[in-house]
Amino acid sequence: MPGKRTLLEFPALAGGRAVGRLDEDSEGLLVISSWPWVQTALTRPGKVEKVYWAQIERQPSQQTLQQWRQGVSLGDFTTSPARAQMMPDPPLDPRVPPIRRRLSVSTAWLELALKEGKNRQVRRMTAALGHPTLRLLRVAVGPLLLGGLSAGQARPTTGPEMDWLKSLR
Repeated sequence: MPGKRTLLEFPALAGGRAVGRLDEDSEGLLVISSWPWVQTALTRPGKVEKVYWAQIERQPSQQTLQQWRQGVSLGDFTTSPARAQMMPDPPLDPRVPPIRRRLSVSTAWLELALKEGKNRQVRRMTAALGHPTLRLLRVAVGPLLLGGLSAGQARPTTGPEMDWLKSLR
């Protein structure tokens, strides 16, 4: 697609495949591996926690946070319980393109941790409870952390991370 970057642009990642997915409007950690068993281990529902930071419209109530923690009915399925907590605004570079802003609607940052990953699940969970997601970043997959990596940067797994991955086989 014109204007879209692909893994082919990163020679250091040659032979690797994306583990899981991020939709076009999402940012953050994307694990790349040439080992098929890593894909299987990290995407098996209920096994590995994925942590997301979501900038949402309006400050949610404690009751709404509790609903995310218990599971949300999305019509075609009910999500598994998630870890949900409010967080301060993270120090992030501006998003390109910028998120939409409505001057009359405040925003807040939510950290959601899931052990499942259905299509657009975080966005659907926040919208279902009246808090549409404006910006979404995946910041962790198990102990694999985005850390200070910027868009397009990559790093190899560390020894402890590799040991953890092997423990999932």
